[in-house]
Amino acid sequence: MDVPDVSYAQSGDVSIAYQVVGEGPKDLVLVPFLSNIYTLWQAPRFGEFAERLAADRRLLVVNPRGVGLSDRPRGFTVESRMDDISAVMDAAQSEQAVLLGIAEQAATCAFFAASYPERVEGLVLYNAWGRAAGQGRRPAAGAAGDGFFARFDGPARAIACARSIVERVPELGLTVRAGIHTGECERVGDKLAGLAVNVGARVSGAAGPGEVLVSQTVKDLVAGSGIEFDERGAHELKGVPGEWRLYAVTAA
Repeated sequence: MDVPDVSYAQSGDVSIAYQVVGEGPKDLVLVPFLSNIYTLWQAPRFGEFAERLAADRRLLVVNPRGVGLSDRPRGFTVESRMDDISAVMDAAQSEQAVLLGIAEQAATCAFFAASYPERVEGLVLYNAWGRAAGQGRRPAAGAAGDGFFARFDGPARAIACARSIVERVPELGLTVRAGIHTGECERVGDKLAGLAVNVGARVSGAAGPGEVLVSQTVKDLVAGSGIEFDERGAHELKGVPGEWRLYAVTAA
């Protein structure tokens, strides 16, 4: 398979390199974080791997900022890298795309599976609703039981949203407990499922009224962002193996 041409998308003031393979009706984004997308094609069997991925869809191979052929700014965040992917999707006129997770990339490269389950890396914000004294239950649109969850493309954005919700809902006679976790999610139709969603719900359950709790993984991802936390110690989350260190957001 010939090496595809390299194009560039503008993400703010940074140029992001990408390639387009195939012409299928749906798009799949592959982000090799440690490889130059041009020389990647020299790796044994990578062409066969990419050809299989693009068999019934269009494959977008992306070097995010700081990697390979893309610009190398002094610093970057999870949000800026997700912005890079959005910029490529805009440049390639992609209406919707599935991001192939790192773990799935490795597994597929190793075994060249015949089918590819739709999995996405996501930050899950789970909000559990409560009610103030004298108030009836008020379920939210799209809620499941007494809570709902949403997926974000960056931890700082999820934290900002959670803080905004817990600060504003008391005027409606409600209280909210928010939990945030990140991990691989499975796409089931138009819904997300999987361990990351369950962990987000359990983290929310460990929060107090009006509190935003995050997992250790989320805290580590926003290091240096100015967001402050109080440690809440190790917790056992129902139905989830191991102990989980949780942190309450105190300032953002």
